[in-house]
Amino acid sequence: MASGRTEAELAAPFDLVAVAFSKGLGAPGGSLLAGSRALIASADRHRRMLGGAMRQTGMYAAAALHGLDHHRARLVDDHRHARLLAEVLAGSPAVRIDLATVQTNIVVFHLAPEAADAATLVVQARERGVLLNAFAARTVRAVTHLDVSGEEVSRAAAILRELLG
Repeated sequence: MASGRTEAELAAPFDLVAVAFSKGLGAPGGSLLAGSRALIASADRHRRMLGGAMRQTGMYAAAALHGLDHHRARLVDDHRHARLLAEVLAGSPAVRIDLATVQTNIVVFHLAPEAADAATLVVQARERGVLLNAFAARTVRAVTHLDVSGEEVSRAAAILRELLG
């Protein structure tokens, strides 16, 4: 949705692509691999060798189809919300973020040396109802999705700005 290109155009240069149906599409879980018959067979074999087998996946498939039919177009809302969060964070001297990297629903930002570390920020934010992930000692990831409204993103951005000083 962010690029304006079709899935076929995006996948064309690759031998194998993966699509996740959770978060923005609202499915409780599940992903799909698309590629040649041989690549899929190899991926399936490796999945089974590593103990990854799932039964009764019809509910996941139904949820994925529902997401594709009903939530795909609204992914632009998630992208807009991520951009809003990124722009607010960019205004903090405690944050290093390249706004050009915020093109979808994922915001990755780095904390300045004088700021709290990522683990501390994640704990403090969680205490205030904002869920983040620490990717590294000074790197944090935030994701907007179907269950997060624009108002909630604005609130989260304000809380993070407050925590970051």
